[in-house]
Amino acid sequence: MGAFNLVEWQKLPVSLTELCINTTLRCGQSFRWRKNDAGVWSMALHNRIVCLHQDTDHVYYRSIPPMRLQAPPTPPSSNPPSVAPESDADNTLELLKHYLNLTPNLTQLYAQWSASDANFAKKAPKFTGVRILKQDAWEALVGFICSSNNNIVRISQMISKLCVNYGPLLGHFDGEAYHDFPTPQALAVDGVEAKLRSLGFGYRAKYLYQTACIVSSHPADWLDSLRNPESPAFGTKPSPSTDDWAPEGRAGYHAAHEALLTLQGVGPKVADCVCLMGLGWGEAVPVDTHVWQIAQRDYKFGKGKHASLTKATYDAVGAKFRSLWGKEAGWAHSVLFTADLKAFSERVIAVKREMEEEEKVVVEVGGVRKRKKRG
Repeated sequence: MGAFNLVEWQKLPVSLTELCINTTLRCGQSFRWRKNDAGVWSMALHNRIVCLHQDTDHVYYRSIPPMRLQAPPTPPSSNPPSVAPESDADNTLELLKHYLNLTPNLTQLYAQWSASDANFAKKAPKFTGVRILKQDAWEALVGFICSSNNNIVRISQMISKLCVNYGPLLGHFDGEAYHDFPTPQALAVDGVEAKLRSLGFGYRAKYLYQTACIVSSHPADWLDSLRNPESPAFGTKPSPSTDDWAPEGRAGYHAAHEALLTLQGVGPKVADCVCLMGLGWGEAVPVDTHVWQIAQRDYKFGKGKHASLTKATYDAVGAKFRSLWGKEAGWAHSVLFTADLKAFSERVIAVKREMEEEEKVVVEVGGVRKRKKRG
């Protein structure tokens, strides 16, 4: 841990093959984690600031409770700072085990997926430790509404603005302010849409405001009632699912998917992202243009009746992956998605190194790479 004060940190034994936070926290599931120059990841989570660091054998964690503020928050927040009762016991370890979804044996899952799919067996070993987080349903919903026609960096910027302007200020770490995630009620007030537009949310501002209004009109536990009972919200004991398994997914998954489609800014892909990463339905397979490219390249889609990404093709891709990987198909799909993103990143780095070593310029002309000498 180098210069870290170990007195401030607790240890959670977990290997890199079971969890790699450097991959899991930046692969487009959650958009609020920050990483500093010392390799520490931090986020406001459940009324505290959580910090994580990892070596080959352990995840180190610490929790910073909310502070009593003597001055108004800057920039101003529409919500007062959160203050935890002094008598509250620290449940950060239980929270992290839940949030990081540490119960399933990932090595066994990778072996299962590899045994049923040669493509997974070929690509996944270099991308071990990718876990599906158990996020709060509301945060996942907002994050993926913001993901429409967007990239991870910009989504993260939007979510940060949302928290700064509408979430409670918890305190500071590394000289930076940390706000918890705003509630639906905080976004369901007059003026929110206009404010979000001024902050650069564009057409998503309307979707977020209207969806916040809809969610606020439901009972407080409405979103959590859509969860997979085997993967409930933090603090709730899991219960067995009574739904029969089928390649198209369980009945509860379809009910949750349909309920999410009634919200503004939520189409099939966003609904599947929320089902998978916010509601615990492991069979949800979000199919965007990137996943469609993987389906075409590696799974023989893109011809005949599945020549384009229609609703029928979307459903067929999900069914194909569920038939290969089973109840956690969405998890397996996310590993391939991450592997594909990483492979692209490595190709870019390789090109840059080639440019530096050979002092040549790589020019894209009509999709064909050509080189020309400098000068």
